[in-house]
Amino acid sequence: MKTIKGPGIFLAQFLDDKAPFNALESICKWSAGLGFKGVQIPTWDSRVINLQKAAESKTYADEIKGTVESAGMQITELSTHLQGQLVAVHPAYNELFDGFAPKAVHGNAKARTEWAVQQLKYAAKASANLGLNALATFSGALLWHTVYPWPQRPAGLVETGFKELAARWLPILNEMDAHGVDLCYEIHPGEDLHDGISYEQFLAATGNHARACLLYDPSHFVLQCLDYLAYIDIYHEKIKMFHVKDAEFNPTGRSGVYGGYQGWIDRPGRFRSLGDGQVDFKAVFSKLTQYGFAGWAVMEWECCMKHPEDGAREGAPFIKEHIIRVTEKAFDDFANTGTDENLNKRVLGL
Repeated sequence: MKTIKGPGIFLAQFLDDKAPFNALESICKWSAGLGFKGVQIPTWDSRVINLQKAAESKTYADEIKGTVESAGMQITELSTHLQGQLVAVHPAYNELFDGFAPKAVHGNAKARTEWAVQQLKYAAKASANLGLNALATFSGALLWHTVYPWPQRPAGLVETGFKELAARWLPILNEMDAHGVDLCYEIHPGEDLHDGISYEQFLAATGNHARACLLYDPSHFVLQCLDYLAYIDIYHEKIKMFHVKDAEFNPTGRSGVYGGYQGWIDRPGRFRSLGDGQVDFKAVFSKLTQYGFAGWAVMEWECCMKHPEDGAREGAPFIKEHIIRVTEKAFDDFANTGTDENLNKRVLGL
């Protein structure tokens, strides 16, 4: 067993054009002041990192690392959620997802995908330059519009979809492997990798690529009515990243999992600040510790009610209190009578 590292904070939802949220140095000092020890950096936000430069210049990567460390913090991982989304986009979502990419590739799906793939490759090298061994992303989606099979899916559609998805990701996964980085897909509604079965289908399509790993976030499983604790039992060997995010699901006679097109505040399933939802984090931290998870516990703040600064202020101690410092001895060592093979044989009647 290992003691989980933390608390960490994902910066994406906190970045702003106002100080202290508008620059890496100041937001790291703010985070440290709340008790966080690590920051997860969104690579699409130029206020905190130039991804291409971090990939091409070890000197620049060292400067980024030094800025974070000067605030008493560490970089937990990099995030490529928005770029990963664009590796695979169904045409129905082209206009909606163009906003994740530079204007130069808007309206050009092929160019947008090529840009996204290059971004992921930059992130592999940047992670290596920063001394990181895991990277967060989304899978994108070609099949999501068929998630509820009506009209019925044509025979072979799912297999064809995952074959194409794997073909797009394999060059990226190989680049990750070349730099010693695990690519951790956040299992998330809206992505083709949205539960355990869909992850398994993708993994098989990649030839069980060793770098196709998982970012565990129980909040997305609460909203799907999926057993988020059994998920750890099944996939713990592949879980290399951990988002600590809370959620609740309160179905009514009028609305359930799909939400009725309502806004977050009115949906039965909604994200909450840590401790305000239904996730059993004591059990989550216990299972991850039991299985030897060696990464960071990183707070991702998403709440339909609470102010983000309050969520962050409460989040650091919440995570700290849930991290289990693993024991170096067994509780019954006091009764140990030593090792004697002859005694063992006698006890067994041999």
